[in-house]
Amino acid sequence: MSSVNEILDQLRNQFEKNLIHTTAEFKRIRAGKASPEMLEGIFIDYYGASTPISQAASVNTPDARTLVIQPWDKSLIRPIETAIINSNLGFAPQNDGEQIRISLPPVTEERRKELVKRAKTESESSKVGIRNLRKEANEKIRKLKSDGVSEDEMTTGEDRVQKMVDVYIKKTEDLLSDKEKEIMTV
Repeated sequence: MSSVNEILDQLRNQFEKNLIHTTAEFKRIRAGKASPEMLEGIFIDYYGASTPISQAASVNTPDARTLVIQPWDKSLIRPIETAIINSNLGFAPQNDGEQIRISLPPVTEERRKELVKRAKTESESSKVGIRNLRKEANEKIRKLKSDGVSEDEMTTGEDRVQKMVDVYIKKTEDLLSDKEKEIMTV
């Protein structure tokens, strides 16, 4: 038997995970400067296991517009190159047999607008997740009626859920606003 407070604690944890995920997705959206985080979420088959590139190679940024990926096992160059191409990040990796170089072109105004659109899509996805979590939490609170929880407690619980939703949607919007500024700054 769970209480309203336990449901709210679980909800807060889920909201925090949602925010962490959104922040990580925003890091993958390039805003002009190369960073190893751009390749997070790209996996290769490494001896039968799906492995992030960062665990099979060193990823460095020798300058603001270049990523260099140096696999620890030279046989992984082709799979890494293929994974980057298939990731739809818009990168054109260059393989010299020893390492992979990705030269990032300067970001045009049109590309900046596309990146902002992608950030807005991520933000909206995050908000949908928050709303779905709200629905689940409210359903759990309503089910507590059979455990003897009063109508007043249920109403108060639902109000507290909504206040948390408002806080986390605002945090998501703030993240989006910061990312838009970062992308649009030339």
